[in-house]
Amino acid sequence: MPLLSSVPYSEKELLLRVSNGDEAAFRQLFYQFHHRLGIFIYQVTASHELAEEIVQDVFLKIWTERKQLTTVHNFNAWLYILSKNQALNALRKIVNERRHQQRWSQEQRETEWTEDGSFTDAAIDLLDKAVQQLPPQQQKVFILSRYQRLTYQDIAQQLNLSRETVKYYLRLAMQSIAQYMTNHTYLLWLVLLGGL
Repeated sequence: MPLLSSVPYSEKELLLRVSNGDEAAFRQLFYQFHHRLGIFIYQVTASHELAEEIVQDVFLKIWTERKQLTTVHNFNAWLYILSKNQALNALRKIVNERRHQQRWSQEQRETEWTEDGSFTDAAIDLLDKAVQQLPPQQQKVFILSRYQRLTYQDIAQQLNLSRETVKYYLRLAMQSIAQYMTNHTYLLWLVLLGGL
């Protein structure tokens, strides 16, 4: 899509227009910076999908906090610092999720002591119940993401939602499932130990 203005605004005027809610100016800002920003973030993350996601997050943050743009004196430097912080936060989140998954896997390996696999079956039943208690849209997003391994974009298209809404629903679903599992894990142990 071409830029909407044949005569580009100066950076200062462009930021002022964006800060006042001018969507055409915001689109121009996006098209002016998104490609090189994507390259920069890819160098930090080494992932095309993650880089694309972070670029979207950066520009979403710019739009939602656009009133602050009038206080920015060096937009280029500010944008790269913001992007680097977003990329590092995303990488930290991935590392934390992997650690959590490794801990969960380790705990599961340590507790899979029954020959008939009753622990694994009970854990899967508990997870199924956790998924079933989710609101319908969160449940659909979770199943498509975690069971069918679809990307955010594919889920968004299939459910006619925005990519940001998909991410939001998935985050809520994961929090709800984690809370459910934590609250009900003692029942799992009671079942295994013959208490129920």
